[in-house]
Amino acid sequence: MSTDSAAGPQPSPAADHTAHLLAVVLQRSPRTLTELAEAVGLAAVEVAPLVAALERHDLLAWDADRSGVRPGTAALRFARSGVGREDLVELAQPSMRRLAEESGETANLILPRPAGTEAIAQVDGRHLLGATNWIGRELGLHCTAAGKVFLAFGAAELADGELERLTAATVTDRERLRRELEAVRDQGYATIVDELEEGLSAVAAPVRDRGGAVIAALTASGASLRLAPQRLRLLGRVSLEQAHALSTRLGHDAPLDEYLATRPRLR
Repeated sequence: MSTDSAAGPQPSPAADHTAHLLAVVLQRSPRTLTELAEAVGLAAVEVAPLVAALERHDLLAWDADRSGVRPGTAALRFARSGVGREDLVELAQPSMRRLAEESGETANLILPRPAGTEAIAQVDGRHLLGATNWIGRELGLHCTAAGKVFLAFGAAELADGELERLTAATVTDRERLRRELEAVRDQGYATIVDELEEGLSAVAAPVRDRGGAVIAALTASGASLRLAPQRLRLLGRVSLEQAHALSTRLGHDAPLDEYLATRPRLR
């Protein structure tokens, strides 16, 4: 029996179907089980165990409501073009839920924009006072915790001109802001107190991609009367811990700062 050495060994039907399944999801997601079955020419009952096998190896992942399949964390780590917006939201859910549960405050995933920031995902905490829906709202850089993270770590730049004063506490002096950004780089997270709105405080920590670039911020916000300075510091550390967990899912393998290993728990 002759073999074609150039072509190499032929895959088994199961292996071929599994590879085809992964390629279909990488091409476009999310995909329902029915869509996957049609794409690879199998019955849904035959596709389900293939999806389960790929899920065990983090190559595929179900949406939170198990309505569709997306690329898993292992696949995303090696994606050349980086993580997409929808996939980033999906990967951020565990960290956002943990942050909201531990702090009781509203957790957001925020992206840098040319002239500000935009929240693209939110998990509400247990506290109603100070809770706000931030999804889709574009806010400034100098007056938000996420904006300060982006400025401090090179993900955004301030435009020339005067900085808008939103409250009496808004930092509008560029030299003072520069000093604050140095502190952000030292401690790893940013805070604001009454700078965006009276009575609102927030913390933000950087989310990094596989190469270490800051691509987003994980934030927690709530009423200033509830977030005294000591609690705000604790919340900053929790935010940093969960931002690091999300960064790890994105393929960033730098270790968490040693001082977080023994961080106090929020009460």
